[in-house]
Amino acid sequence: MMSKERIQPEHLSRLAMVYVRQSSMGQVRHHLESQRRQYDLAGHAKSLGFAQVEVIDEDLGKSGASAVGRLGFQRLVAEVSLGRVGAVFGLEVSRLARNNRDWYQLLDLCALMNTLIVDAEGIYDPRQLNDRLLLGLKGTMSEAELGWIKQRANEGLLAKARRGELILGLPVGYEKSRDHRIEKTSDRRVQKAIESVFKKFTELGSMRQVLLWFRQELVELPVMEDDAQLGHRVIWRLPIYNTILRFLQNPIYAGTYAFGRTTTRTQVVEGIARKTRGHRRNTDEWTVLLPHHHEGYISWETYGRNQKIITDNAQMKGLMVKGSVRQGKSLLAGLLRCGHCGRRLRVCYCGKDGSVVRYNCRDAMINHGTKNCISFGGSKVDVAMEKEILRVLTPGAIEAAMDTSTKATDEKAETKRLVELELREAKYQAERAQRQYDVVEPENRLVAETLEQRWNTAMERVRLLENRLDLLGQEQERQSPPDRSMLLSLAREFPSVWSNPNTDNRMKKRLIRLLVEEIVVRLPSATEIEFIIHWKGGKHSRLLVPRNRTGQHSHVTDREIIDVVRDLAPYFPHVVNTISGGGGEDLDRQLHELKDLALQFVERRGEDLDQVLALAEAMPL
Repeated sequence: MMSKERIQPEHLSRLAMVYVRQSSMGQVRHHLESQRRQYDLAGHAKSLGFAQVEVIDEDLGKSGASAVGRLGFQRLVAEVSLGRVGAVFGLEVSRLARNNRDWYQLLDLCALMNTLIVDAEGIYDPRQLNDRLLLGLKGTMSEAELGWIKQRANEGLLAKARRGELILGLPVGYEKSRDHRIEKTSDRRVQKAIESVFKKFTELGSMRQVLLWFRQELVELPVMEDDAQLGHRVIWRLPIYNTILRFLQNPIYAGTYAFGRTTTRTQVVEGIARKTRGHRRNTDEWTVLLPHHHEGYISWETYGRNQKIITDNAQMKGLMVKGSVRQGKSLLAGLLRCGHCGRRLRVCYCGKDGSVVRYNCRDAMINHGTKNCISFGGSKVDVAMEKEILRVLTPGAIEAAMDTSTKATDEKAETKRLVELELREAKYQAERAQRQYDVVEPENRLVAETLEQRWNTAMERVRLLENRLDLLGQEQERQSPPDRSMLLSLAREFPSVWSNPNTDNRMKKRLIRLLVEEIVVRLPSATEIEFIIHWKGGKHSRLLVPRNRTGQHSHVTDREIIDVVRDLAPYFPHVVNTISGGGGEDLDRQLHELKDLALQFVERRGEDLDQVLALAEAMPL
């Protein structure tokens, strides 16, 4: 195969191109012998009689799995296709290509342009059947070899991951022990800060609310930073949204080892394959999932509940995503589902001041141009649902009051503990800066001034934290813990507390969502609305709410009351005369009493009308 007889004058009159490639920058730096052997092919080409030799080494550090991004290989193919190359030199076939598509393209062009291919073992003419067959086999083996290398590496990686021993990197709050196990960090301040994130999310139920709390309270959180000189190190700063998101979404904080949470997708853009990484998979699609692998900050069950809350808080993401709890007056936003089409009901606010709540199912009309499905006012519906909720909540109100007493006492204590830990670390940094300043020689002013400035900065931070801790202590003293007996009395009056205008509407909504999974709504007739309430735990109940007829609203007196007023009017002629006479001093009082009688009659609608009228006759005006 190394016979020089294949090299004709026609080949020698053209250019000899030496292609040099190594697959990674690590090979470029450390596999120097392979690099020398490839460059030595230029001397070999001259020994074979080629006067013009060009070395192509633009592709050093690039994989041969594809021609995309290999500018040197693309230039080589272009030169061969123009008939300017007499021979292509490569140490082996795998240097030129590890993809059969690219390899056979080069072979076809070389055969067409009468270009030889030379490697360390011989000289090949692609126009010769035997040579082409041999070159084809070498190319196939080269591609298969790459596949086998990847397969072996991937299987070894997966085997280690399935044992939970593949640790590519750890987030803040964890560190790798000497025996290659995952352990909580020994820094107590970091631990308490991370625990506070999960506590606040459980309490507030919203990542944004957690973020606002930490920023309003000026509580810093730990973040892992990559430093070129110091490597991985923990820094403290006020959180941003992604800081909270990383804590809540990473399963490692639930004591779970997970591998393969993201995947790579390939798209063809302008004829070029583009790979994008980091696409999240569903939990059931993760390659490895090992709960109870190490000590966690929360349980795996709590992690699952947190992900459900995060998913439900995303507005407009799916047909039945509840959305986050907001301040609006509507109590059932995100919980109502249409019993006719299955879509989630939306909330709109109308009226002069936007205070009138209305629920509607309009997605079919908006998306498909069909008619509105169902629509109804929210006032009666919310009141009826409140009664159902109070019926369920009232028996447990006393226990809830006891828990509230403890939580209210610990609210400021939690912030104070975090600041105390921050102060301890600040004092350590100040003492360390002082020791560094004391060691330096006084004559070395350039270094001494820098160290003195660091010491002053550290001491200033200690002073600020001490002042802040004093303020928190004073607030804690002023805010005495709530009286448990008072809370118990409030618990007995839970319906009054619920209906109090000062009660936070978001807290009401969160309580309802803790009890209710969803509510299916139907309009079986023009006079009533049917609600099928799916309670947490699998129980269901049915609730019927009457609908306002046309022309009825909250400012219109019920027809039954008007009828009663007419029935009672003959028994109060002086009231009627006063009304017909144009008014009087006692008119408002008399009308008020008349209305009370009418309401009393409506409440007693099961009794005989004569008895109610007799009561009206006996009542003095």
